[in-house]
Amino acid sequence: MPQQPSRPLKVGLFLSVAEGAAGGRWSGLKAMARHAEAAGFDSLWIADHLMIPDDGTPQAANGRWECWSVLAALAAVTTRIELGTLVVCTGFRNPALLAKMADTVEEISDGRLILGLGAGNYEAEFRAFGFPFDHRVSRFEEALRIIHGLLRNGAIDLEGEYYQARDCELRPRGPRPGGPPILIGARPGRVRALRLAAQYADYWNMYSLGAAVDLAAARQAVDDACIRHGRDPTTLGRTISAMIDLPTIDLPTGERDEISAAVRAYRSSRAWAAGTAEDMADRLRALAGTGVSHVQLWLEPNSIAGIDAFMPVLELLDHG
Repeated sequence: MPQQPSRPLKVGLFLSVAEGAAGGRWSGLKAMARHAEAAGFDSLWIADHLMIPDDGTPQAANGRWECWSVLAALAAVTTRIELGTLVVCTGFRNPALLAKMADTVEEISDGRLILGLGAGNYEAEFRAFGFPFDHRVSRFEEALRIIHGLLRNGAIDLEGEYYQARDCELRPRGPRPGGPPILIGARPGRVRALRLAAQYADYWNMYSLGAAVDLAAARQAVDDACIRHGRDPTTLGRTISAMIDLPTIDLPTGERDEISAAVRAYRSSRAWAAGTAEDMADRLRALAGTGVSHVQLWLEPNSIAGIDAFMPVLELLDHG
């Protein structure tokens, strides 16, 4: 079902690539992706982790499938829905190679990729897989220069402190001459991240943990960063990722066994929205009214049952 013209904003769905998640095997991920596309979601989003160290919060599992491998496979088994990374850790891959990978998924998907980029945040994850964690944001900025230069211009020649891309050319190119749009997350007070979003991103993103986040202050911080760096704030798209609690859904037996009550309670306590379909549609309409053009939603439960439970919200958005 294509997006209806009346839908006030795009609605994306997170897919969990965690070990033990409802869709965590490839067969389950493929089924969820196709079901979400048929249900009318506008985009699918994958996080980029190699593992999640135990930080004291309840987790369904620590293991993760590799983001780009899953994304390329999803590009081949879907036809309409956009595919996004939230976000790719630039510290896990050489940035010139990452640009090549992004353009390849662009080709497989026929121009449906949104390239979310970030610096990563779990030191134990970096250490376990042998990646340096020092000067993390400086490395991220240098990687951004290479990725952005290659995707937008097709070539770059850079000798940096952390990365080199000498006389590097990106060929062949995907269906969009300038490559996929770039998304960067930045919270108020993160001055450097806000600058990088203003300089390099097509979309800004913020993760909304619960309803207490001051989105107005966040949007103002993004506007100010754009103005400081000579950019019209209206040219930077606004996106929000959040958790949706669907407490009325009974988990199938298999999911109930695999996802503990502690994990479900932890996620529900951080939900941005809950309640009836009308309640959730109203919240999303209000968000669109603030200038947010795209949301990425983690549904709890993150399963085909959760997709089905959320479909009435999409229908309400489509038909006013």
